[in-house]
Amino acid sequence: MAYLLDANVFIQGKKLHYGLDFCPAFWEWLILQNQHGGVYSIEKVADEILAGEDDLSDWVADRGDQFFLQPDDAMLPALSAVSNWVSDGRYKQSAVNEFLQVADYYLVSYALAHEYVVVTHEISKPDRVRKVQIPDVCIGLKVKCMTPFEMLRKERARFVLGPTE
Repeated sequence: MAYLLDANVFIQGKKLHYGLDFCPAFWEWLILQNQHGGVYSIEKVADEILAGEDDLSDWVADRGDQFFLQPDDAMLPALSAVSNWVSDGRYKQSAVNEFLQVADYYLVSYALAHEYVVVTHEISKPDRVRKVQIPDVCIGLKVKCMTPFEMLRKERARFVLGPTE
């Protein structure tokens, strides 16, 4: 099973749960899982993070195309399917327009095209019409979606203290 991470996994991870300065094991785990073909994100997510010009953007810049996947031809039918799903009238047009302009659209499309599991901190809000939530699109298109904590538990990640220096 391969996972595709939303920008909020990196951003909230850095700011809240797994600061680069105090929980380097999380970031090392992501790199290791990527090297084994289990964890990725997409170029559009990298672009969002790189705009921040901070230590997280430095971490992202060091990962490159192996971690942050480029769009490919397999995405074309998926982009259409995602666009059609969000445009079917359940959301306000402004919400649809916003969704189709941000990385979320490409993230779900890539996951749909390649059968990846989307990992995000967003939660389903099916009655919300002013913002398209990633989990709702995933549910609608039968794309697996989970939180980062669910992914870490499923993969049995462990961040254990070792000897101090």
